[in-house]
Formats: sequence, C-alpha cells, structure tokens
Amino acid sequence: MQKTDITKLVRKNILSLKPYSSARDEFSGSDGVFLDANENPFGELNRYPDPHQKELKTKLSEIKSVPVSTIFVGNGSDEVIDLTFRIFCNPGKDKALTFTPTYGMYEVSAEINDVELIKVPLTAEFQIDFDALENYLSDENLKLIFICSPNNPTANSLDNIEKVLQKFNGIVIVDEAYIDFSKASSFLTKIEQYPNLIVMQTFSKAWGLAAARVGMAYSNDLIISFYNKVKPPYNVSGPNQKAALKALEDKTGFKNRKSIILEQRTWLHNQLSGLAVVIKIYPSDANFLLVEMTDANRIYNELVNQKVITRNRHSVVENCIRITVGSPEENKILVNALKKIK
Repeated sequence: MQKTDITKLVRKNILSLKPYSSARDEFSGSDGVFLDANENPFGELNRYPDPHQKELKTKLSEIKSVPVSTIFVGNGSDEVIDLTFRIFCNPGKDKALTFTPTYGMYEVSAEINDVELIKVPLTAEFQIDFDALENYLSDENLKLIFICSPNNPTANSLDNIEKVLQKFNGIVIVDEAYIDFSKASSFLTKIEQYPNLIVMQTFSKAWGLAAARVGMAYSNDLIISFYNKVKPPYNVSGPNQKAALKALEDKTGFKNRKSIILEQRTWLHNQLSGLAVVIKIYPSDANFLLVEMTDANRIYNELVNQKVITRNRHSVVENCIRITVGSPEENKILVNALKKIK
C-alpha cells in the first residue's frame, strides 16, 4: 500500500470547519459555581455531561492498551458510521463499498448522506472476493470500505482483511461489534501500522449495554481529531458514560457472562443440529447462529406464534434465520418450540 495522506481523503469543508465550542470546552474543572452553560441549577441530571468522555476514554485506554488520543466515543456505532461518511465522502460524488450480506446501517447511512454504496457479494464461504473487489480499487471516488468481522448476519470472521488495507488507499473501517466472542485477533493492534484503518467496537454486545448506546472508533490521532471536530458537543449522555464505566469495572462479571454465552452457543448448535426443520448451521464467531431452515418464513412465523422471536434473514441469505444466543432458560424454550414444528 502506498503511504496514505489522510488529509487528501477528508472533505474540504471538514478540513476548514471550526467546531462548536461548548461551555465545558472553555472551562473543564469540577469545582466552582457553574453559571456558564445556562443549565437548570436544580435536579440530578441538570448538568451537561463531559463532551470529551475523558474518564471513559482513560479507562478504555488502560483496558485496550491504546493512547486516549486514538479513541472516539460515539452514540452507538451507528453515530461512528454516519460521521465517517460526513468526514470523508462528498455527497453525490464519492462512493463507499461493503461486502454483502452484512450490517444494514452501512447502506442506510450511505443513502442518508447521498453516497453511492457498492455492494460486493461475499463468496459462497462468506469470505471476501478479491477478484471482484479489485475492479473497484482504482476508482478515485471510492473513499470507504466497510468490513464487518465477525460479520452480521453470517457470524463468521473474515479472512485477509489486512490484504484490503494493503491494496486500498482509502479508509478501511473494520466493524468489530462481535470481536469479544471470536478467537480472531482484534485489528486494534494494527492502527499504528495502517494510517487508513478505523476499528469500531461497541458496548452493545458482549458488555450488555445495548440500551446505553455507546460505541467506539479507534484510529490514529489525526482521524480521531476529525471525529471530535464533527460530532455534536454532548453526543454521549452522562448516565450512559457512567453505565459504560461501571461495566468496565466489572471484569469478573464480564468474563462470566461471556463464558456462559460461548458455552450456550455450543449447546445450542448441538441441540439444533438434530432437529428435522434445520438443514445447516453456519460456524459462528459471534453471539448468534445463522441457521438454514426447511422453510424460514413459515418457521419464523410459527416461532412468533409461540412467543419466541428470532430474526428472519431469508431476504438476505435464502431460508436462513438468525438466532441470538440467549440465557440457558431462553435457549431451552427456543429448542422446545422448534421441536413442535413439523
């Protein structure tokens, strides 16, 4: 890969943008009589949160062994995705690329930002098709490549991501929402090596904080500075920052819950394998299984009738249902429900 000049990839208006300066940017101390931000003086949630999430970033820095300056904290990974389009893609001109089937927000965010999204199908083994990819790499308007690994909804880790980083001079976003359930190594160790790499992670999956909406982007200092420049001033609420910090403090609980999910993933795979309605169970590096059924639409509806809700993915992977690994009790209810379906 040629040396990537990040500033040449960033939109000109973003380069020249003067970011909003909040009251907490001008004074960041914790002691004093605060009459600067037009806050209500009464209540428990009356003060604006830290706009830079310093305490949370410091803790993430310790756990992930990366500098604070390489961390961006967003309102879920979806904000990271949207801001990435805003920073790098000129509406109506630039393009992004992803490998399908994959997480649907890449396409939604591309459409919102008026960016053409090129969709390159994964191979039959759900891996990157490099022959197909190379047809697009010379397009000077291609700015972003999104890679979800472990991938949603296929559940597998994608091979040869580093080859994409080496061949592409634009920005590569590796979405690691499910990395904690995988034996594959995180690409966090590569952010110093590749200036065009952004790694996304989240508190929504292994950390059990889907309701809190806290996602992270890890990259070099320069790219992170653009995220901080473009983001809304108070993009992550105070209660949600505290929830994330509390989760990070509970290392034992995190390990125990993850261990149960991984054990249950194996148990569920084994139980589903013997059912008449199941044709194939794809290998999983995530907290869910992609399962090919005899008739996904019918089986999905029959499960709903039994108050068991799965995700019908027939429209993206033929006759497949995506099943989240639940608690041991929930998984038993699912298996028993499937046994009733002929």
